[in-house]
Amino acid sequence: MANHKSAAKRSRQNARRRLRNRALKSSYRTEIKKFISLVTEKKLEDAQKMLPNIHKVIDKAHTKGVLPKNTASRNKSNLTMLLNKASAAA
Repeated sequence: MANHKSAAKRSRQNARRRLRNRALKSSYRTEIKKFISLVTEKKLEDAQKMLPNIHKVIDKAHTKGVLPKNTASRNKSNLTMLLNKASAAA
C-alpha cells in the first residue's frame, strides 16, 4: 500500500495502464491467430482481405508501447510472407 499521495496516484495509473495494455495485447494475439487459421484452412481470399487489418492492429500495439518497433515489423513481415507462400503454393 502506498504511503504517499503521489505513490497512490502512480499505483492507480499503473493499474489502468496495465489493463489497457492487456486488452491491446489480447486483441493483437487474437487477430494473429484468426489470420493464421485462415491461411492454414486455405481461405486465402479472406486472409488477403484481413491482412491490412492485421497490420493496423500490429501498428497500433506498437504505437501504444505494447510491442517494440522491430517486433512489430518482424510480425508484419512474417505474416505477409506466410500469406504469399500459401498463395504461391495454391
